[in-house]
Amino acid sequence: MSTLPPPRESGERAASARLGPRHRRVAVACASVVLAMVGAAYAAVPLYKLFCQVTGYGGTTQRAAAPSAPPLEKKITVRFDANTSRLPWSFAPVERTMDVRIGETSLAFYRAENTSDKPVTGMATFNVTPEIAGSYFYKIECFCFREQTLEPGQSVEMPVSFYVDAGILDDPDARRLTQITLSYTFYPSIKGGSGKPVAADGATGARRGG
Repeated sequence: MSTLPPPRESGERAASARLGPRHRRVAVACASVVLAMVGAAYAAVPLYKLFCQVTGYGGTTQRAAAPSAPPLEKKITVRFDANTSRLPWSFAPVERTMDVRIGETSLAFYRAENTSDKPVTGMATFNVTPEIAGSYFYKIECFCFREQTLEPGQSVEMPVSFYVDAGILDDPDARRLTQITLSYTFYPSIKGGSGKPVAADGATGARRGG
């Protein structure tokens, strides 16, 4: 008696059973790669931010806990720039320029006014130009370190305490600079995924205006 070949369906089920574990291993491997890539993407943001803070890359300024050493006689001009994005505020420096001594701790003010009829919270981003100056521009205190909330029609003057480190004179590419521009851009502060500006604790460190 001749032996009939097994039905085609049975053969396919057997092949599928053999390939099942292999498919699962491939799927797990692919999922692991995707998760690793996502994790690396999230980790890249704080790492890049830290890199910028340490090196001054992209004009990122430095943060100091105390004033610098005694200032030098050499001076440099600091220019102040102000911008807003999707924020119903008027925002501008009180003084457009200051001539400061290298290493001298200076205090500058920006004025902001909420021109809307609702409380609005903003957060400022900042940088300096030329970018090479970022490694030597130190802030001791700044309104940009925290969110700022303005009530309807409220006007405030917000301080930034800073100095230009004397190390700039030892940098062959930076020591010839005669002017540094400190630029801020205020954006709406978004919380809770609502897409709406929300209230914070207040404009800490702000000086109330008229």
